[in-house]
Amino acid sequence: QVQLVESGGGLVQPGGSLRPSCVASGNIFNINAWGWYRQVPGKERELVAHITSVGSSGGNTYYANSVKGRFTISRDNVKNTMYLRMNSLNPEDTAVYYCRAMGRTESYWGQGTQVTVSS
Repeated sequence: QVQLVESGGGLVQPGGSLRPSCVASGNIFNINAWGWYRQVPGKERELVAHITSVGSSGGNTYYANSVKGRFTISRDNVKNTMYLRMNSLNPEDTAVYYCRAMGRTESYWGQGTQVTVSS
């Protein structure tokens, strides 16, 4: 089992920045990749960014087109923490942001953290 706890969301003005984090605990040694997703009411959860575990593919990253160039995903293996640096935020980025840990056959989700971009 893997437990994920997000924090660092909040209210920010358009053009501002946030850096939510996701702390992992438990049996993380079988996790191959990590991701940030977001969801707004009435819509499906969508992938925002993805990073592979160091040691499998060396931390390769992927970004959705809507956030490319503005968001940066990273992971601190010592702290077992994943981050999503979000710059140049706009109201369309408002959502609940979830982190996800993916093994070969299993997947774990955090509880989510709300990000609201509004003036």
